[in-house]
Amino acid sequence: MKVVLFCGGLGMRMRTGPESLPKPMMPIGSRPVLWHVMRYYAHFGHTEFVLALGHGAQAVKDYFLTYRETSSNDFVLRRGGAEVEMLSTDISDWTITFADTGVGSPIGERLRRVRRHLGDDEIFLANYGDVLTDAPMDTIVSEFAASDAVGSMLTVKPQDSFHVVGIDQGRVTGLTAVGDMDMRINGGYFVFRQSIFDYLDEGDDLVMDGCVRAAKDGLMRAVEYDGFWAPMDTLKERSALEERWRHGDSPWTLWRGGRSNGGSDVADVELETPSASDV
Repeated sequence: MKVVLFCGGLGMRMRTGPESLPKPMMPIGSRPVLWHVMRYYAHFGHTEFVLALGHGAQAVKDYFLTYRETSSNDFVLRRGGAEVEMLSTDISDWTITFADTGVGSPIGERLRRVRRHLGDDEIFLANYGDVLTDAPMDTIVSEFAASDAVGSMLTVKPQDSFHVVGIDQGRVTGLTAVGDMDMRINGGYFVFRQSIFDYLDEGDDLVMDGCVRAAKDGLMRAVEYDGFWAPMDTLKERSALEERWRHGDSPWTLWRGGRSNGGSDVADVELETPSASDV
């Protein structure tokens, strides 16, 4: 099953200068967050990737064109380096399509521009390429395949530390942490049928155009997930993920023997409030 990863956004909240790496290439440990997302999907057997490129496309291409398996795998070196025996590999069985989808294209348009690379697969996966989870993707896909939905999205509780202020005639009536509110946001992990393209026009956004239209027809599903989920939209969020990685507390690395530690429920989804994702 093919996986479309959106890798073309400017990532302004992550940039430290005009030559900053594109956000999906920002590292956690020795590998970019994009690699972590791809390893997650590969853990479930999905190793055919379509990278929808835009800003920083060359950095993504160069990374994989010069990829060194020895950086993250054990190996045996013989004859002074003339012979290298890999004891394990990361990406040797992956197929990666690199597709230029334009620097300023909305995500829905990026998806439209890689449609030809999906072949005849009825169902495909999609992701922003910079958000991590330990959600049980095998279960999510099988439940989606048994439904008549056009698409599904992982929905999670807000992670922000903001407080919502209740106000009555200028007086504060209460403060509620946004994470404690009865609401969910788009978690960025999608499963689609190719019929999603019936809901996308040229220049559209994927969520606020395509998914909204499908939701109005009752054909979008929400996977409510309360396990590990973390975006990497800001330098602060990257630092937090880097800290967890250094201390061996990385629930998203299922390929290292981790376990999914949360549950998921599927329900109809109504999209009313935009979910900002700087991709």
